Amino acid sequence: MPGTQDGFSRRRFLKGVGAVGVGAMVLDRAPLPAEADATPSPANAKIVKGPVPITLHVNGKDYTITVEPRTTLLNALRNHLVPPHTGPKLVCDMGTCGACTVLLDGKNVYGCLTLAIDAVGKDITTVEGLGTPDDPNAVQAAFVEKDGMMCGFCTDGFVTSITALLRRNPNPTLDEVKQGCKGNFCRCGTYPHLFQAALAAAEAGKSGGRI
Repeated sequence: MPGTQDGFSRRRFLKGVGAVGVGAMVLDRAPLPAEADATPSPANAKIVKGPVPITLHVNGKDYTITVEPRTTLLNALRNHLVPPHTGPKLVCDMGTCGACTVLLDGKNVYGCLTLAIDAVGKDITTVEGLGTPDDPNAVQAAFVEKDGMMCGFCTDGFVTSITALLRRNPNPTLDEVKQGCKGNFCRCGTYPHLFQAALAAAEAGKSGGRI
């Protein structure tokens, strides 16, 4: 192709574009300047390897155990504590059913999604710490009265979540009850009985029942 008067041609233009493209690719893959490198702080640079000793405060007692950093709180409660706390159930292990619900500083959390090391220094309450068969709290008693249990896998999680709700809100509406335990799933579909139990427990709490 003949060039223009200033020496410009399509071939020279395409060669120039190609050179720019190659240069951009090289720059894109070039290492960043040293001053741009993120230097981790000593705290972030410290890598924990192998089992570590931790102390968990569960239902008013301290338990010193040795676990790997990846150990979940649910695993620690069920498999490392002596005696084991098996109220929180291992069901989905993905934080979708709520059967493993525990209270962490009064807030309901999934035990299967919480690391045991993240619970150190916090007040952990499982369903065993809410009441006993001989001395149930108002929620546990209401579950028996209202027949809020079927297969039982979800029961402890619902009891724990509803207890947390009633401690925050002693006089909930039905919609607030549903909202308060929306993270818990009942495969048997016993929701009407569960909700009735929650409202009955709220009434018992107003009369002095222990929540």
